[in-house]
Amino acid sequence: MIELKNVDKIYGEGESAVHALKNVNIVIEDGKFTAIIGKSGSGKTTMMNLIGALDVPTSGEVIADGKNLATLTPAELAEYRNRTTGFVFQSFYLEPTFTVLDNVAMPLMIAGVPRKTREEKVISILKQLGLEDKIYKKASELSGGQKQRVSIARALVHDPKIVLADEPTGNLDSQNGAEVMSLLKDIVKSGKSVVLITHNMEDAKNADVILVMKDGVCQPQEV
Repeated sequence: MIELKNVDKIYGEGESAVHALKNVNIVIEDGKFTAIIGKSGSGKTTMMNLIGALDVPTSGEVIADGKNLATLTPAELAEYRNRTTGFVFQSFYLEPTFTVLDNVAMPLMIAGVPRKTREEKVISILKQLGLEDKIYKKASELSGGQKQRVSIARALVHDPKIVLADEPTGNLDSQNGAEVMSLLKDIVKSGKSVVLITHNMEDAKNADVILVMKDGVCQPQEV
């Protein structure tokens, strides 16, 4: 469970300050599919950054694993992210000249997992996602849908508790987008938490919980 208590996030100072989040109080429940929906500039990406320990609030608390993430050092935040969180992005962020295997193995390399062990884990997760015939292909040779499945594999390879998906269907056609949403629902069924950041209500309707962002304010919406 991740809880945001009385969270504010302000960028800049004085007249140019931007109040990105305003007194946010939410709980991201374990094993649930949560969608955070809003227009560009609504604060949803800032929410993702706080939930994923990529940033800390200006005031308030982000509680995860019984810890207030705002009190952790940058090194401790990085360790927390590597241990608990997987990220899926709209733009994939794959190294085009690397093989699929090497792209997916990156979190394990950062964690210092031995080569043989990490390759076994990577191959296992790629097979689960139907990518066994792409293991030694370069990322540049893949379609958009395949690239997003590879990025999902990379997010899952270190067995995180929570997966944060930032507009994961934004660069995909409707068929590939539907396949990605199906994969995210399967991740939830496996016992993990998924947080979807989106502006698309059709994608958000797949979630168990919908949180609507507007001008930095977060409100739940009935599913």
